[in-house]
Amino acid sequence: MDIKEDIKRWRLILGKDTEEDFSSMDSEAISSFSEEDWLMDRALDAIYNPTGKFMGGESGAGTGAGKGSSNPQISKWLGDIRNLFDKELVKIIQTDAMDRCGLKQLIFEPEILEQVEPDINLASTIMLLKEQIPQKSKESVRAFIKKIVEEINKLLESDIKRAVRAALNKRQHSPIPSASALDFKRTIQRGIKNYNKKLKKIIPEHYYFFERASTNPSSKFTVILDIDQSGSMGESVIYSSVMACILASMAALKTRIVAFDTNIVDLTEKSDDPVDLLYGFQLGGGTDINKSITYCMNYIENPKKTIFFLISDLMEGGNRGGMLRHLQEMKDSGVIVVCLLAISGDGQPYYDSQMAGKISSMGIPCFACNPEKLPLLLERVLKGLDLNSFQEEFKKK
Repeated sequence: MDIKEDIKRWRLILGKDTEEDFSSMDSEAISSFSEEDWLMDRALDAIYNPTGKFMGGESGAGTGAGKGSSNPQISKWLGDIRNLFDKELVKIIQTDAMDRCGLKQLIFEPEILEQVEPDINLASTIMLLKEQIPQKSKESVRAFIKKIVEEINKLLESDIKRAVRAALNKRQHSPIPSASALDFKRTIQRGIKNYNKKLKKIIPEHYYFFERASTNPSSKFTVILDIDQSGSMGESVIYSSVMACILASMAALKTRIVAFDTNIVDLTEKSDDPVDLLYGFQLGGGTDINKSITYCMNYIENPKKTIFFLISDLMEGGNRGGMLRHLQEMKDSGVIVVCLLAISGDGQPYYDSQMAGKISSMGIPCFACNPEKLPLLLERVLKGLDLNSFQEEFKKK
């Protein structure tokens, strides 16, 4: 990149107040701004310049955030930034606009929401404010949330289903022959000693078949998702809802979905639709993890075929000792217990590190897991593999 391009880029980043300084370095660089460059400049100026039109300056007199007359301007601005910047940058600019310019109250305007780039952080904000959604905007808000859910579902569904099926079908072999369940790898490995040079074929003494995932309720794995719905859990709740619905759609698993703050809500019946499930969450309030764990223990019928996921930031406001004791009891009974720590939309974990340390010291895997890693995690859990090594692998990434 030449010096002129560097100057143009930095002038766009630092704003019009620096134009004189950059012009003194190279006047041609600024004068060579294209029409698109000036559109970018105005779009950024609107929110990052203290006198920008969404910050109370320029056309901002009488058209600040929240005033009806500003809605068409904001809608046009949202359309402009989507055309001018790449998708990831658009999400950052949108978030800054909400925070810096007081535009949060406008995200419920249907014509504005239609222009907004789907973003999990914004979806989290909407879920926090969903009780304030005006009637005229409910359909637009639901459509926006559905877009986010579909994106996450596209990311996770096929991998999660593949991982679960692979784990369940390969836990043990079956004496019942079935061509579709033939374990080619093991059959060849065990039969290689019987290779017939003349026929150029392996003649197996024995064929090995995978056990099919049974639909018998008593043989199913029970997966319990105990999801913290306190205010800090927005992004994690959205990912968890999608994962829960994918698991609930699989006949080989019995899936239970529980949400908690200081109260407990059983959302299992809403697992047919991730958007309906999300709307069942009431983000905000305190946290009583111990109370929710105690409730979930009622779902444990066969401990050795039960997987319990605690999805939380571990900011326990209830009985901390009781929480640890109940987790230990579950583990000792044979339940596979995994604690998934809260993550934000950019994959950064946030949680009570002291409590996480105590849970880890009990031999219970306790770590943050990027959504893309969930299928691999599920496969390892169902296969009974060591999750502590997975935890260390994740730390290195």
